[in-house]
Amino acid sequence: MPLVKPPSTWTTGSLKELKTNLQQEKGAVVKVNRGNIMTVHVPTVAEYQRVCWEFATDGYDIGFGVYFDWSPVTSSAITVHVSESSDDEEEEEQPEGPANVADVEKGCKLTANTNLGEILPMYRQDSHLAVQGGSHEFPGEGTYLLKFDNSYSLWRNKTLYYRVFYGN
Repeated sequence: MPLVKPPSTWTTGSLKELKTNLQQEKGAVVKVNRGNIMTVHVPTVAEYQRVCWEFATDGYDIGFGVYFDWSPVTSSAITVHVSESSDDEEEEEQPEGPANVADVEKGCKLTANTNLGEILPMYRQDSHLAVQGGSHEFPGEGTYLLKFDNSYSLWRNKTLYYRVFYGN
């Protein structure tokens, strides 16, 4: 895989403004249940040069990471996929020794898919204190995977306000 430029990231204190604006948009406010990971699939499109994102949460933090799938784009639709954590099943099947488990406290890398490149490692974000934003210039044709990770939470569902858009 070619070298990929790092993303631009920032935070702003306009939580109330972002939440108010996104409440008016369909699908921009979602609940990420405890133990779940929500992935937003954003394909590259010829008329733009970058993907941009902003998000915030109510009351608590959430894990966030950005990855790039170099597989050819088959659809221009932005899609959302929610996966449930299967920690209980995995504990029985894992071999003894050092665990290769994602840790949103320390950041983690996804390496199972060889077409997958890391843009921004998974870290817990203080999205309940400030709007988390970022952008990334397209490295080529493919699909961005923006992951909102609440798999570490045993008790709390998270209300997520987010938007993803293209820019030049």
